[in-house]
Amino acid sequence: MAALHVAREAIADAGWNAQELREAALVVGTSRGNAAGWLGPWPGRRPFKLMAASNTIHSEPASAITIEFGITGPNHVLASGCAAGLDAVGIAMMLVQTGSAPRALAVAVDLPLVPILLDNYAASGLLAAGMDLDPYHPNTSGFIPAEGAAAMAIEGREGRFPRLLHYGCNADACDPVGIPADGGRTPELLEKAIRMHGQPVAICPHATGTAVQAIADPAALQRAFPSGKPTIHLLKPFIGHTIGASGLLESVILARFLKAGKLPPNLAARSMPAGFKLPSQTLETNGSIYKLSHGMGGHNALLVLTTP
Repeated sequence: MAALHVAREAIADAGWNAQELREAALVVGTSRGNAAGWLGPWPGRRPFKLMAASNTIHSEPASAITIEFGITGPNHVLASGCAAGLDAVGIAMMLVQTGSAPRALAVAVDLPLVPILLDNYAASGLLAAGMDLDPYHPNTSGFIPAEGAAAMAIEGREGRFPRLLHYGCNADACDPVGIPADGGRTPELLEKAIRMHGQPVAICPHATGTAVQAIADPAALQRAFPSGKPTIHLLKPFIGHTIGASGLLESVILARFLKAGKLPPNLAARSMPAGFKLPSQTLETNGSIYKLSHGMGGHNALLVLTTP
């Protein structure tokens, strides 16, 4: 399964041995667990009857990962919609910071490309009409769904690694599928992070391409950054919206750029909020980037990453 594949890659990259894995924590983020596996045909799903029950529950990816790698520390599954992946990183980071575990593995996976799920998104008016995503264009029509999985190994080791500085979340309690047009409580997350860690050099918004987000994102950014605006870096025009996996997948991409002291480019000719810049070339950097995710129902999450 995809979750096992990315977990294996992150563990190998971290170089954790069997004892280190045994002591590790695991946090999995997903919007719907294995729902796609029993809503429609899903290549790679284990078909034998022994797995019939476990294949239908959210906790199965975490169970499979702990069994495969001998992880016996704390483990959790988060299902906070499109923010689940970012929340997984944040909770994993806090488990390490509080001493609940010496290290933690954050994993996110979402495989929504089955007809019934796509029909539900389409019926809600959330899908894009075309494949050229421009999230802040006045006529943006929705998001481009995609499947994805990502993993991040987190520990307090010294070395030339990107660092996680901060995680925060709050709720707008506003709408089942959208966020407030004025940005809701997202600016509060950003302002608190600024007070604690200073101005970011860049920000990677959720930027799905839905009509409501095209209004709410710029409003939140204008409120949080009335001056000294960071550059904006949009990743969904490249990779689509992987729903519950998106926050972690995009954080892994950002971390890889930050490890090299760089910021990712934007696709050319994208619309931008007033006063902000969307550079179409890779930039050198020595600072922090703020990553935002939003879940349906008004769940907002923020992660702060910085260069080594």
